[in-house]
Amino acid sequence: MRRIAHQIRSLRKRYLLCGTFLLGLTSLLGCSSSMYGWQVRTHSTELPPSLRPSQFEKQPVALFTAITLPALKGNEVSLADYLVDILRKVVPNWRVIPPQETATRINTQGLTPDYAMMREMYETTHILNRDTLRKIGRAIGARYVFQPRLAAFSQTMTERWKFPGLEVRMAETRSSLMRMSLHLWDVDTGELLWTSTAETTMQSEAVSEDPIYLEDIARATLGSIIADFLNRRTSSKYTSLNKFLDSLVKESMPEEKPRKPEAAEQ
Repeated sequence: MRRIAHQIRSLRKRYLLCGTFLLGLTSLLGCSSSMYGWQVRTHSTELPPSLRPSQFEKQPVALFTAITLPALKGNEVSLADYLVDILRKVVPNWRVIPPQETATRINTQGLTPDYAMMREMYETTHILNRDTLRKIGRAIGARYVFQPRLAAFSQTMTERWKFPGLEVRMAETRSSLMRMSLHLWDVDTGELLWTSTAETTMQSEAVSEDPIYLEDIARATLGSIIADFLNRRTSSKYTSLNKFLDSLVKESMPEEKPRKPEAAEQ
């Protein structure tokens, strides 16, 4: 009996130690500032000397919904909406026509077939047909158009630690990769004024089973691209140490609350 009682006390002590350790660990991992990071590398073309970002305060710029590869269909749907949010925060004086309004004006003007054909051609040529672009631009009342394109997106989750002797997952490494481009077109001339490509990696460690969401990495990517545009940069590297860009990402994240450890609940 004494042996059984000793084993029970030992087991309780083990679980108490496990629970205490896990509570401390989850509190640490719940702090995104210490276990969260991202970096973006961009390559952008030079802006024409005659084009100044301040022009968009007078001449509207519209956003087309993003285009992507067949294997990534569905991931691109909200990218232009995230870009609108970023532009409204970074350059609130710009006259931006969001993708929802752009789509509404195209459809009410009976130009949906033309728009669909132009996008289908763009997928293979990377060119927006001049005549169709001009017609659509006049219908939506825009002088310029941003066209995003999603080239790659992946999410991975890898178990990092387990408590020895127990099937209790301690933490998980979460990572994501995104490649994206953004083109700026002159609606009147059909000229491709500016392009930028970006590759982003994002990593974090947490007890939760949530992946790194597309919105979070998309905001880091698009924010970095727009930073290149506004500062006329042609090659840059941005990281989470950039407080302003990092705030664009984190403002979309709900606060992550540490989950009660499984061992402590038993």
